[in-house]
Amino acid sequence: MLTDFYQLTMAYSFWKAGMENVEGNFHLFFRSAPFNGNYCICCGLERVISFIDDFGFEESDLSYLASLEGNDGKPLFEEAFLNYLGELTFACSVDAIPEGTIVFPFEPLLRIQGPLIQCQLLETPLLNIINFQSLIATKASRVCRAAQGDPVMEFGARRAQGLDGALTASRAAYVGGCSATSNVLAGKKYGIPVKGTISHSWIMAFESEAEAFETYADILPNNCVLLVDTYSTLKGVKNAIAVGNKLHRKGYELTGIRLDSGDLAYLSIEARKMLDEAGFPHVKILASNDLDESIIQSLKIQNAKIDMWGVGTKLITAYDHPALNGVYKLSAVRNPDGSWKNKIKISNQATKVTTPGIQQVRRFTANNEYVADMIYDINIGLDNDGCRIIDPFDMTRQKQIKSCADYADLLTPIFEKGVKVYETPSLIEIKERVEREKRHFHSTVLRLVNPHHYPVGNELKLNEVRTDLMIKARR
Repeated sequence: MLTDFYQLTMAYSFWKAGMENVEGNFHLFFRSAPFNGNYCICCGLERVISFIDDFGFEESDLSYLASLEGNDGKPLFEEAFLNYLGELTFACSVDAIPEGTIVFPFEPLLRIQGPLIQCQLLETPLLNIINFQSLIATKASRVCRAAQGDPVMEFGARRAQGLDGALTASRAAYVGGCSATSNVLAGKKYGIPVKGTISHSWIMAFESEAEAFETYADILPNNCVLLVDTYSTLKGVKNAIAVGNKLHRKGYELTGIRLDSGDLAYLSIEARKMLDEAGFPHVKILASNDLDESIIQSLKIQNAKIDMWGVGTKLITAYDHPALNGVYKLSAVRNPDGSWKNKIKISNQATKVTTPGIQQVRRFTANNEYVADMIYDINIGLDNDGCRIIDPFDMTRQKQIKSCADYADLLTPIFEKGVKVYETPSLIEIKERVEREKRHFHSTVLRLVNPHHYPVGNELKLNEVRTDLMIKARR
């Protein structure tokens, strides 16, 4: 039932037209990379799998659908159709690019093949899952890249887009590179490390900052990170040092201090001097305060003495690019003889013209570095003498791939005719995949501003088929 209304009206229309068993092939892809970047991190497949595992309609769903009326006041759906939905079992084949893979515009992240009705009913939830989690994982990756290896903690639950948004975003941020989250439910559900400090309200509840620090340290001597900017940041550092000395005498150590306002570069440099001179070189400085990759990068350039970063609102909401423009398009319909008939959508906007066929993505490698991605039709075949990829929106941009190049096809079988055939990796394995992926791309491809173009295009034969269909459609 988590679908757009028109998916159900189309499903009903397919059923009424006697097309319930006609098979279609759909691809889910995005048209442009977010954050003025070059890439996206594929994320959300685990949730897609669990959603499909629960695919079906309950009695209460059917009762609700039976209550819907057309503009003539009569039931919108026939009872026989609702009975059909009630007996529906998932029968599609799904191929997907594994979570944690770095991907580029127009590459199919998912390929769904099966009865048109089922494919349509999946469109909305699949886009909802993949678009959001891939967006947040990509934002986290950018923030972590700016941090240059420093731990980044996701602190955004209170500003997230709803409870489910907070939970799935915490997972996606961890995939993208964050080391921990403040979201306790995400820690419980996904095994993500949970971290946090204290708030200004704790300090304000006492007569003095020193008393608040000392009380907290007495209660949690083994988890003492002190927020020092409630009144005067550098005086707060002095009070933290005093508490650190008391903890040391008791056999404990002050873990860190947190800066949450002001000139973070200046304050961190001064705080580091004070801590070091007091004999606390091991105490970490954590910074927060509406951080994103641009601010972190700037602070790094200023040689700020910040060891850890707490990033909230601008990560959890993908503040500067609130949605990934993923789409889900039909590319072929199976003929009665079992062959496939290619389909294409035409538009006056070049980027909205789709690519036909049963697509796969092949990634080429040279000297342990990814050099190009090719989208090809598995039913057309490839040239044995090598492959040429063509940018479908700029025919002059082409790249010849040598026949001896190493490669891997990215789309992996997940379901075959409704049966799951994929072993879902653990969250830590997905996170590690992201880090491996980064090492295989030239650093300029992943840079935050004006990234280098990574070659992605259609295989020559597929591009010719696409061009022919475009010409025929426009006659």
